[in-house]
Amino acid sequence: MSDERLLRHWTHSFEEDHEGVRVYRPAEHAFPPARGRDGMEFHADGTFVDRPIGRGDANERRPGRWRCPPEGPIRVDTAAGARRRMEIVRLEPDRLEVRIGDDEE
Repeated sequence: MSDERLLRHWTHSFEEDHEGVRVYRPAEHAFPPARGRDGMEFHADGTFVDRPIGRGDANERRPGRWRCPPEGPIRVDTAAGARRRMEIVRLEPDRLEVRIGDDEE
C-alpha cells in the first residue's frame, strides 16, 4: 500500500468498533476519557511500532516491521514475536478501519 494517509500514529477508538472491525483515529484526536488505549504507528521505511496498553494504563512501545504485498493485506511482525494480518476496510485522513487476525504466512 502506497497510501501516505496510513503513515502516522493511530490510536484505537474502541467505542466505534463494529462487526469485527477495529476503528483507529489519529493520536491527536479528541477521544472521550478511557483507562487506556492501544495504538500503532506505520512509518514509510517499513518500521512499525505496536503500542499496547501496559501497566498503569500507559502504552508500551514494541518495535516491528510492516509490509503490504500487492496481492494481500498488510503483514506486521513485532520484536515481541507477534505476527498479524491487517485488512484495511476504510482509510481516510482521520479514520482507519481494519480487520486484524493472526498471520498464517
